Amino acid sequence: MNREQLKDTARALIANDKGLLAMDESVGTCNKRFAKLGIPQTEEARRAYRELIVTAPGLGESIGGAILFDETIRQKSADGTPFIKTLIDAGIIPGIKLDDGTTEFAAHPGEKITEGLDGLRERLAEYTAMGARFAKWRAVITIGEGIPSWGCIDANAHTLARYAAICQEAGIVPIVEPEVLMDGDHTLERCYQTTDEVLRSVFSALFVQRVWMDGMILKPNMVISGLECATQASVDEVADATVTCLLHAVPAAVPAVAFLSGGQSAELASAHLNAMNVRFKSRLPWVLTFSFSRAIQQPALEIWRGEEANVVAAQQALVHRARCNRAARGGQYSPSMETE
Repeated sequence: MNREQLKDTARALIANDKGLLAMDESVGTCNKRFAKLGIPQTEEARRAYRELIVTAPGLGESIGGAILFDETIRQKSADGTPFIKTLIDAGIIPGIKLDDGTTEFAAHPGEKITEGLDGLRERLAEYTAMGARFAKWRAVITIGEGIPSWGCIDANAHTLARYAAICQEAGIVPIVEPEVLMDGDHTLERCYQTTDEVLRSVFSALFVQRVWMDGMILKPNMVISGLECATQASVDEVADATVTCLLHAVPAAVPAVAFLSGGQSAELASAHLNAMNVRFKSRLPWVLTFSFSRAIQQPALEIWRGEEANVVAAQQALVHRARCNRAARGGQYSPSMETE
């Protein structure tokens, strides 16, 4: 376990205003997205789509690390080149999703717990040998009537902390992802309260488990109105609430906060990140960057639709979204970029 190595990797992931690309969709999630667009739900179709992503020219200019799924990290391009080698050659650090997904949390109706700690050391050893240098674990917190409960928050925080400690033991930088879901009609204020409680619990658990704060990256939700809330907060209101919440709960030693998009549109996710950096960047102890999935991939997926003839156009859309988010990381994004 080398603390300096962990710090170096964490810094490399976010160097030069770059962010992370989450391409770690499970087989089931990827198939659902394919089905909506009439794309065959086969392993070959998933491989072809991921090849489109990892071979996109210029992707490494905006993306410092890519989070892969177990199926993806083992796949190769049509010419036989492993995806991991393609990413490394493009200057992108490969990472791996380590959790096994969520399941019903016993005695807590409507709440979820994330599983996957069993055998984690052994899986980490395999992924490290394959070239992975960082990892991700997602916990899910739902806002609803009487939830989240403290039991759910505490259990997920403890699991995240155990995962992070095991990663650091293996020399892998942990991405810690406690996601307060956008689903529901809750207000911005309710999201703020819940996110604050979750982050405080997570960092308390990380401290207890002796996780090095300077050798990890936080991947939280933005503080945002629920998707069904009648009053949707403005871009500046989201920026103010999110940064205020983070300042109250996230230690200064953490090198970066890499937001998930959580169901936001591609343009809105970029606008929110940009507003945070425009308004607060010079006063923050950590970098604010992105770790988006759909908010980078979805435009490309809708163009590709499983057709080889659409690969180049889809790659251009993918790289464009990555560049928009890199600009937002520097506070230089504007809606006019969407028409360039």
